[in-house]
Amino acid sequence: MESARNPYVLVTGHPYIDIWQAVRPAAVGIAAWPRVPPGLPWKAGVCATLGVGDPTDMWRRVLGAVSSYADLETPLLGAVERLIDWMTEPAG
Repeated sequence: MESARNPYVLVTGHPYIDIWQAVRPAAVGIAAWPRVPPGLPWKAGVCATLGVGDPTDMWRRVLGAVSSYADLETPLLGAVERLIDWMTEPAG
């Protein structure tokens, strides 16, 4: 990671395998995001477990479920706040 050190570069992230997982399950109307075994495509595994036709249908469901930041998990919000703070910090 030493090679990424640069005042114009921020290396950050979030703990989710997919951005869907950063949406609170209750917002989507499920108790929890399904566990998908390693090696299987995560979105396809979620759709199969939840009985949703395909990832496009599930994406519409997830996107329609989010109406405010309160529908998102705290670690994602923290990562976005860090990025905003870093991007808006005055040079100096």
